[in-house]
Amino acid sequence: MNKDAVKDADRAHVFHSWSAQELIDPLAVAGAEGSYFWDYDGNRFLDFSSALVYTNIGYQHPKVVAAIQEQAARMCTVAPGFAVDVRSEAARLIAERTPSDLDKVFFTNGGAEAVENAVRMARLHTGRPKVLAAYRSYHGATATAINLTGDARRFGNDSATAGVVHFWGPFLYRSPFHATTEAEECERALRHLEDTVVFEGPQSVAAIVLETVGGAPGVLVPPAGYLAGVREICDRHGIVFVLDEVMVGFGRTGRWFAADHWEVTPDLLTFAKGVNSGYVPLGGVAISGAIAETFARRPYPGGLTYSGHPLACAAAVATITTMAEEGIVEQSARTGAELLGPGLRALAARHPSVGEVRGLGTFWALELVRDPGTREPLVPYAAAGAANAPMAAFADACKKGGLWPLTAGNRIHIAPPCTIAPEDVARGLEILDGALSVADAHMA
Repeated sequence: MNKDAVKDADRAHVFHSWSAQELIDPLAVAGAEGSYFWDYDGNRFLDFSSALVYTNIGYQHPKVVAAIQEQAARMCTVAPGFAVDVRSEAARLIAERTPSDLDKVFFTNGGAEAVENAVRMARLHTGRPKVLAAYRSYHGATATAINLTGDARRFGNDSATAGVVHFWGPFLYRSPFHATTEAEECERALRHLEDTVVFEGPQSVAAIVLETVGGAPGVLVPPAGYLAGVREICDRHGIVFVLDEVMVGFGRTGRWFAADHWEVTPDLLTFAKGVNSGYVPLGGVAISGAIAETFARRPYPGGLTYSGHPLACAAAVATITTMAEEGIVEQSARTGAELLGPGLRALAARHPSVGEVRGLGTFWALELVRDPGTREPLVPYAAAGAANAPMAAFADACKKGGLWPLTAGNRIHIAPPCTIAPEDVARGLEILDGALSVADAHMA
């Protein structure tokens, strides 16, 4: 098919997520490899978004493609109730890398379903109805996951009947606690969470669900001691601690799982995206021994037709094995420490529109502001249309330079493949340098 045929069919038949259908004009993509994709006119884009933060191993890695082809030739699919070699191997490789005793894996088709099932497990394990989640968060678009979500995408879906209570997590740059140091922010955020638990009634709270590093809300790296403090609150009140690692697992932050940075073990850990770089949809829940025991002789009331799909699991086995053999997790850590972190901080020093730089590994964000003194965001919260014009102009400048950005609110998230080459990091930073001049021009 040519570009026009692709776009005509898309316009006629494809219903796109999170969009007013007549107001969008999706780019027709012709191919992708490594850290790049290209359109039918030959325009190449350096992908600083890793699709939707999932092509951790890059596009079209030959070892993963070959594993999918081999599995397809041998056995494309089989029902989830059977024991299958590739499914068992994927679960083993995941369990070997999760913290502590998270040794059982329930496979899903993606991250939102993983969160749905983690909450279900927590409620059944505790016999309690309520779940606590942070305001600055995103957990998916299925019924429970979108109600857990704190950002504005919840608004059109909020049923107010999901048993979800939101609280403020730590974020020093825009502290809801008037803190001036990371230590103060941590202490006050934990006190606020403890108060929320107490006033909701600990006996009614099944789980606290947190993104280990907040992804969609702006790459929010928790202060030292915060996750350990949440773990202690959960232990003291018999609450299940769920860490959502859908976006940050499998090398994204320079560790296999972001929880490893703080040596904290949750009771349940959700994953997807990077587990097989999105080559075939796959997600899951890694389950602690105590929660697995709840369902040892009691049926778990949940399942999915494609749970642990052989093609997806083959892609996961190849991805995890290749990442280990090629040192890709360590590469992600080096890229962040030696290239992205210093490079982005240098951009911030040159561009007054950059209010803050934050991140780990190949997962960073620039907070763009109208005034660095007041920290007023470059665009208002949940801005759209004319109100979002400064961010739209900035994104357009990135694209014209050959960089595909991931923008959210007043931020650009920098999340290239964990395999990105140093010369591509340098090229991406150069394009960002030019685009940030556009953001500077929109300051107050």
